[in-house]
Amino acid sequence: MREKTDTVTIRELDENDAFAIMQIEPSIYGDHHWSKQTFVNELTNEKSFYFGAFDKESQVLLAYTGFWLIVGEAHITTLAVHPDHRRKSIGERLLINTIIKARELGAEWLTLEVRESNEAAKGLYFKYGFSALGLRKRYYQDNGENALVLWTDKISEESFQNIFNARVAELGLEPV
Repeated sequence: MREKTDTVTIRELDENDAFAIMQIEPSIYGDHHWSKQTFVNELTNEKSFYFGAFDKESQVLLAYTGFWLIVGEAHITTLAVHPDHRRKSIGERLLINTIIKARELGAEWLTLEVRESNEAAKGLYFKYGFSALGLRKRYYQDNGENALVLWTDKISEESFQNIFNARVAELGLEPV
């Protein structure tokens, strides 16, 4: 996958990246963010797969995402972009990477929870064929907000691949 104007490098994260993650996490989630130890646990769990988007020149972490792979399902646990780097398609590139990696690892579906009020995130996920199939009431601890439970159709099916490839091409990336 190549981008025409590429200023970001995406790579798998490991426990050595926990400090860099903690430079972003509180700026997004405030007092209700995951701890460094939670990330170390996630980054060393054999069922977890985490990726970071780094500035190509400075190698500073700009965004990260992760998912758990459980019996054919990739459950996206987080997708976070530093507030100073939003609206640059970095989160979308991480989502594309997640879909590719999940498919390579044998996932048939992707799922996640998203705040009902998070229009930007919902818009991104809906562009990639996610649908709201459930509601977790009072899911978020900071304010008791509900979470929508989003799912994709089977990611190996042609209908999903058509949506995926159209989005990838629109970003100027090579279809996969």
